Amino acid sequence: MNPDLGAAFNAYFELIHADTDALRRQVYELRHQVYVLETGFESERDCTCVEVAGRGRVCWETDVYDARADHYLIRHRRTGVYAATTRLILPDPNDLSAPFPIELHCPLDTPVRDLQTRARLGEISRFAVSKVFKRRIGELGTLAGVSDHTDMYFEADERRVLPHISLGLFAGVVHMAYRHRITHCYAVMEPALLRLLGRFGVIFNRIGADVDYHGVRIPCLGTMQEALPNIQRVAPPVWALITYQGRWA
Repeated sequence: MNPDLGAAFNAYFELIHADTDALRRQVYELRHQVYVLETGFESERDCTCVEVAGRGRVCWETDVYDARADHYLIRHRRTGVYAATTRLILPDPNDLSAPFPIELHCPLDTPVRDLQTRARLGEISRFAVSKVFKRRIGELGTLAGVSDHTDMYFEADERRVLPHISLGLFAGVVHMAYRHRITHCYAVMEPALLRLLGRFGVIFNRIGADVDYHGVRIPCLGTMQEALPNIQRVAPPVWALITYQGRWA
């Protein structure tokens, strides 16, 4: 494993906290591209479309959870193209019992009910990579841009950077969790992404049966207390990348 994974990632990509209205519009536009145009997972009629001078019709994919979410983008340095995005849905400060999407759409064996824990609970959501960066067979049609054949990422001469994108998005998740003092994270993951993250020591525990939503998805729960030390043990370069050399741990 590249001991300077952070330098390798940063050579190609820039991790951007979408903390302004303009950047969040970039998030929603990229989500429209991935979830509506590329995969058809969401409907155009549920999106907001506007005419933008010099660009024509621009559409944004949004939902009710964006009002209580934080967002990250990954930008390809050479082209300036936004390659990927993810968000962390945060607890509703006015109602800690307010449900997360996973609680509405997945039959969970062990949902988080304790209100003290729910005050530190988030859900990783809208984890999406643009098709421009999905070049291997089997990746098109996936949200995370990860093939089921994860061994391809570990060949001696592997030069692709798609795993860096997934890890970069996870770094964004770790930063958002650190910023908002989130200790527990729900996620509904594609099996290939879950396996890839597992290869790097990222621990998510299954908390329910598989669900069929545009393919198999696995409901999971992870904690920073369990995941980060294990990543540091299994893959120190990954730990350095996703924690910003320990600053977000």
